[in-house]
Amino acid sequence: MDFASIVIGSKSDYNVMKACADTFEAFDVQYELIISSAHRSPERTKAYIKEAEAKGAKVFIAAAGMAAHLAGALAATTIRPVIGVPMGGSDLSGVDALYSTVQMPAGMPVATVAIGKAGAINSAYLAMQILAIENVELRIKLEEDRIAKAKKVEMDSLEIEQRL
Repeated sequence: MDFASIVIGSKSDYNVMKACADTFEAFDVQYELIISSAHRSPERTKAYIKEAEAKGAKVFIAAAGMAAHLAGALAATTIRPVIGVPMGGSDLSGVDALYSTVQMPAGMPVATVAIGKAGAINSAYLAMQILAIENVELRIKLEEDRIAKAKKVEMDSLEIEQRL
């Protein structure tokens, strides 16, 4: 069974990353979500990646704040796509996590999305786009979602235009 794996660095990341899980659920995409830390439980993190790959994980999402080494640790352990979600909450409002997530050495890519909730949602969409390469049903759902979003913009504009 193909699925996406969400790895969060600590329990405090869950409230933001729930938006990622909710997005997967809205599209009926299978996922796992675990807590594992690049610094506090590095062996657990490495072991989980191998287990998840064996079970069918096709893409990994890593959310962490501050030093935010989790996405890089995943990228060092797998050749499957890794999407990093920098978390806010630090004294630097997540900019430190953004730099740590996006500044990977050549040959160790981490696709990096926005800080916080928008990034959590976009990480799910990016993971689904990756999964949709081979999953026609998911590709159709994503195409329908794009059409619905475009129609909403048009309806919102029409509503405002009629007020003028």
